[in-house]
Amino acid sequence: VSSLGKGIASASLGALLQARGYKVRLRKLDPYLNVDPGTMNPIQHGEVFVTEDGAETDLDLGH
Repeated sequence: VSSLGKGIASASLGALLQARGYKVRLRKLDPYLNVDPGTMNPIQHGEVFVTEDGAETDLDLGH
């Protein structure tokens, strides 16, 4: 269920709730702890976002 926009959808919902005065805290839990996403099959993990410092992260971080 990668690359379905779950992170973007939950962040958008959080922003809408905050605009209504609710307190919101999002937590991103990545089950691929200590695994380099750049070496994984994109079907398993989805696309990889590379930060300015060269870190390879989940695509949600890029948005």
